[in-house]
Amino acid sequence: MSYLLKCGANYVPLSPITFLPRAASVYSDRTSIIYQNTRFTWSQTYHRCLRLSSALRSLLYIKKNDVVSVLAPNIPAIYEMHFAVPMAGAVLNTINTRLHAKDVAKILVHSEAKVLFYDYQYMKLIDDIIDHFISSNTPLPQLILIDDIDTPTGVVRHGKFEYEELIARGDPMHAPHVLEDEWDAITLNYTSGTTSAPKGVVYSHRGAYISCMTLLLQWGVGNEPVYLWSLPMFHCNGWTFTWGMAARGGTNVCIRNTSAAEMHRAITQHKVTHMCCAPIVLKIIFEGFDCNMSATATLHRRPVVEILTGGAPPPAALLEKIENLGFHVTHAYGLTEATGPAMVCEWKAEWNELPRKDQANLKARQGISVLTLADIDVKNLEDMKSVPRDGKTRGEIVIRGSSIMKGYFKNEEETRKAFVDGWFLTGDVGVIHPDGYVEIKDRSKDVIISGGENISSVEVENVLYWHPAVEETAVVAMKHPHWGETPCAFLKVKKEFLESVKEEEIIMYCRKNMTKFMVPKKVVFMDELPKTATGKILKSELREMTKSFKMKTMEHQGVALCRF
Repeated sequence: MSYLLKCGANYVPLSPITFLPRAASVYSDRTSIIYQNTRFTWSQTYHRCLRLSSALRSLLYIKKNDVVSVLAPNIPAIYEMHFAVPMAGAVLNTINTRLHAKDVAKILVHSEAKVLFYDYQYMKLIDDIIDHFISSNTPLPQLILIDDIDTPTGVVRHGKFEYEELIARGDPMHAPHVLEDEWDAITLNYTSGTTSAPKGVVYSHRGAYISCMTLLLQWGVGNEPVYLWSLPMFHCNGWTFTWGMAARGGTNVCIRNTSAAEMHRAITQHKVTHMCCAPIVLKIIFEGFDCNMSATATLHRRPVVEILTGGAPPPAALLEKIENLGFHVTHAYGLTEATGPAMVCEWKAEWNELPRKDQANLKARQGISVLTLADIDVKNLEDMKSVPRDGKTRGEIVIRGSSIMKGYFKNEEETRKAFVDGWFLTGDVGVIHPDGYVEIKDRSKDVIISGGENISSVEVENVLYWHPAVEETAVVAMKHPHWGETPCAFLKVKKEFLESVKEEEIIMYCRKNMTKFMVPKKVVFMDELPKTATGKILKSELREMTKSFKMKTMEHQGVALCRF
């Protein structure tokens, strides 16, 4: 059948950008974006993106493969840029708004960004970034202010243009860039860099497209969803739901802050049906529920909110609590290099008959591969052989498929290390259960080896989360004169338990609920656990703290206690 060739009728490069003109045609008058009192339809969003794409090329002289960066919260502008920048042939770089000025400056230099769009609330950060460029004698990217579209501040800006001015000056009739190769880059996302310098992860149009379609299908997103932007759009491009909402004609509810009050207000006011977030946001929602909503009344008034959570293994105890409030949680696992989620814990009907606690424990598993992936496995890296599917034997989780990144930008060595024998090495330690569901046991660097026993810090943390006093916890390895390493538990306790909870109580609780060698030998109470800019607990800092501990072992319990 070699005579059957590709042509314009039967082959079009895959790109999530194609969802936008379709949305403008099929869902023309349907609401696309809600931000405070501002509303747009899909027709308006399409024409605004056309104008911005035109302005990028004609006024800012952006060419194919140029990097365009943006520093903004979840507002209409950053949503529009997910379409407009690729429509100009450029590569979108969404920057973590929680980073320090020097880290943002490093990203801008490394990415060779030609333009930086910045939201007005980051003026002080921009001033500091400018100072970094001046001190290093490095040329600045063009700066474009994004003032508040709903309530303009009129703040004095750096740069020649303001965002709305660019859109006004753009030509909606100017044809956007024509994609010829679906392998072309669409976005550049930097990892959090908790253990090393952040790496620039390059996504292709193809990878973004099929990842987006897969997640819509496996999460069961139907027609006309109302999506709350509680997940930062700078994080893996909002797990591709930036483009996905256009594919389903959804409504994007944009909020600047993921405070309990703002999320609960948006959920109630706009009848939100879907949202994504890290487990820390689940905690914010749960803790703010009583203060912001009447539980019994509200649960009957609004639809069940579907939540896709990932970024860290959610404690089973938290999953149980949040679902009791009318939220249905699906657990996903992913990483920047996999274009967001790579596994989803698909629910089985027979699990509905199990006790709630057992259901929560099952839901906390990472699950099965998304449809985008060709394969997923847990392997022994020494011989690259698969581990038995017994739910016990550990190995490294490895994945492969078309949604995996193109590679690390300007970093061939790290790209080579990441791809081994046709697999991407995730760095996560896990097991495969007999039913094929994968469960993470730890990051490879977080496994605690005590007296020859491998201890999963995640397993110890999950037990600690069931204690009624524990709000947050992290378990790391600390040196031990006899065992080599031993678990050290860092805890943030709930306010009502600050004066009452004792170290001995935590230790005895652990002794009753886990194997003896897993019990932490030191307990450290902290007001706040150190976190990365994306909200992940910085275990590297906690491990560094343990180096200064002087263990005074209590022989009758075999524990040492500490309070910060």
